[in-house]
Amino acid sequence: MKPKRRIIPVFIPHQGCRHDCVFCNQHRISGAADPSSAFDVSRVISEFTNCGDTVTPVELAFYGGSFTAIPERAQIGLLEAAQPLLALNPLNSLRISTRPDNIDSAIIARLKEYGVSTIELGVQSMRDDVLFSSHRGHTANDARQAAILVKYSGVSLILQMMTGLPGDSPDGALLTARQFIDMNPDGVRIYPTVVICGTQLYEMWKRGEYKEHSIEEAVALCSRLVPMFENARIPVIRLGLNPSEELSAGGVAAGAYHPAFGELVYSRLYYEKAASMLGRVKPGSDIIIAVPKGRGSRMIGANRQNIVKLTSDFSLRSVKVIESETVSDMEIRRLSIRPTINILK
Repeated sequence: MKPKRRIIPVFIPHQGCRHDCVFCNQHRISGAADPSSAFDVSRVISEFTNCGDTVTPVELAFYGGSFTAIPERAQIGLLEAAQPLLALNPLNSLRISTRPDNIDSAIIARLKEYGVSTIELGVQSMRDDVLFSSHRGHTANDARQAAILVKYSGVSLILQMMTGLPGDSPDGALLTARQFIDMNPDGVRIYPTVVICGTQLYEMWKRGEYKEHSIEEAVALCSRLVPMFENARIPVIRLGLNPSEELSAGGVAAGAYHPAFGELVYSRLYYEKAASMLGRVKPGSDIIIAVPKGRGSRMIGANRQNIVKLTSDFSLRSVKVIESETVSDMEIRRLSIRPTINILK
């Protein structure tokens, strides 16, 4: 098992971005008004060091821009400022995010020289028409070629996808997921499209040229995407935008923004797993559903909606959820005395 790793985020909003993607306003998404400098990197490392815990592995991650598209001198300045963190612990690491059309063998070699062990590619879609409509400025083939280079280099590859972009559809998202799986990344992030104030998408939405991707639509779609990646043993490391004060305080005009979006998706998946086992349960039964420690809320659902729905849909007398340390990965078990279903995400 890999050791637990803390993430230290460093935001460089819009840095290196040559294209104005219709959905993007990194200042609101990240909550960072100005891009971080080498001095800021040194400061955050100093603050971390002063906290005293230098044993837990840490990953410093550059988010919010296209790291490899900023001037090379600026890249090196940021990476050099991060070197003291790597010296603290051999398990510490660096992560950068960039565009698929700003990666080549020489760039990857330079990143590795400075200790970068993970590269995230903002692919968003594997449909060229969707990429064009979103003003991404790269193609699906750019993503394939970049993924090949990163995987060949031995650096960990993370792919980012979005759902609900202009011109996209559920079938288009499923196609993107299948092609992501073919690229065999070490993890994926799924971001349902959010209409953020101050973006081109916001203006399109106001003019009626774009219909927002609702939370319910996004939850339904992501509950189909997540099992695809899990069945391929590819971790989904993020569902939905990270909540921020900017977004929660009015930065979002419409779309699939929810501070606990991932919980909504996994709660739906838990319901579907339970429902698949209850089809053979007699009406009026008392059901006990056992889930792993810390996962009871996912099974219960917001406002107990899963419990209410299961009770109604299957005419049950009662549904009880317990957390158990004995539930193992992917185990579904029913006891003979009282109908019990063990479910693990």
